Amino acid sequence: MPSITTPATVLVTAGANGFIATWICKTFLERGYRVRGTVRSSSKGDYLLKIFKDYGEGFTYYVVEDMVKPGAFHEAVKGVQAVIHTASPAVIVSDDPQDIIQPALGGTLELINGINKCGSEVKRLVFTSSCSAITDPTKPTGTIYTDDDWNTWSIKQVEEKGRDAGGWDIYRASKVLAEKAAWEEANKQNRWDMVAIHPLITLGPFIHDINEPSKLNTSIARLYNILSAKEEDLNSEILLVHDLNFGDVRDVALAHLRGVEYEKAGGERFIVCNGAYTWQDALDTLPAQYCRPLGTPGSGKSVKHTVFDSTKAQKMLDLSLRSFKETLDDTAFELHSRGWLPIRPESVQV
Repeated sequence: MPSITTPATVLVTAGANGFIATWICKTFLERGYRVRGTVRSSSKGDYLLKIFKDYGEGFTYYVVEDMVKPGAFHEAVKGVQAVIHTASPAVIVSDDPQDIIQPALGGTLELINGINKCGSEVKRLVFTSSCSAITDPTKPTGTIYTDDDWNTWSIKQVEEKGRDAGGWDIYRASKVLAEKAAWEEANKQNRWDMVAIHPLITLGPFIHDINEPSKLNTSIARLYNILSAKEEDLNSEILLVHDLNFGDVRDVALAHLRGVEYEKAGGERFIVCNGAYTWQDALDTLPAQYCRPLGTPGSGKSVKHTVFDSTKAQKMLDLSLRSFKETLDDTAFELHSRGWLPIRPESVQV
C-alpha cells in the first residue's frame, strides 16, 4: 500500500487512554498527524484532550462503550487513513475463557467490519499484538523467537481444558486468535494492508490517567512492587527469575508510527524487544536514591534467558532501541514525580 504521511488522520482504538496507546497518540501528534482516539467514556476522552491540548484540534475522540457491538466503529473510521488497534482484555481471571477471548476476537472483527463498510480511506491497519502470540511456554529457556513464530500451545490448552486452562494461557490464546483473525481478514483486502507489532513487558514513563499505584498497568506495577517490597520478601528466587524481556513504551510507540509510514512494513510482523533482564539487574542498574542494595549484585548477568529477536524491527523500521538503564531511570523518575517512590534518605549527599 502507498505510504502514509502527515497530515493524515490516524485512528487509535479501542482504548486510546491506555499506557501504550496514549504514547502512540503522543508520538503521532508530535509528528504532525491528526489523531482520533476511541475511549469507553467521555471522562477518559476529556483527560486525553487535556494532556494533548497543545496540539489544538489535532486530537479528537469518539466514545465506543462496547467494541463488539455491531457498528461500534462505523463512525470512528470515517475519514481516517490509518487505524491502530491496541485493544486487549484487561482481566486474565475468569470462570469462562470466552469472557477474555471474545472481547479480543470480537472487537477486532468488528473494527475490521467497520473499516470495510465505512472506512473507505483506510490504507493500513497496525495491530498491537504481543509476544504472548509468539512464545511457546513449553519450549526451554534459551529459545530464540522471531516474528515467524506462533504460539499454538495456549490455544491447544484452552481447547482441551476449557475453564480449567490457566489464566495466562487463556490470555495468550486471546492474543493469538485475535491476531490470526486480523491477518485472515487483511489478506482478503486490496484496499488496505496490515502490520503487527509485538511488544513484551513494556516499561517507561507513563502519561495516561492514573492517580494511585494500585492502578498502574501490569508491567509498571511489577517494577513498583519490587522497589516497594520489604527486603525479606526479595529472595534470589524472585530476583533471579529468568525470561523477563522488556520494551520501552516510547520505542513501541515509534514502531507503530513507522508501521504506518513505511510502505515496506505492510504484511509484516515485528517484535519490539530492547533486551532481557532480571530484577537483580534492575536493582543493580537503578540509581541509589531509588533502591537499596539487595541480593547479590552482578548475579543476574549469569542468568540464561529466552531471546526475542527484534533485528527485523530495528532494520526495517529504523529503530534505535533505548538501553535498560535509560528505560529504568525514566520509569523510576516518573514514579518518584508522582510521589509514589520516595528518595531514600541515606542516599542524599549532605
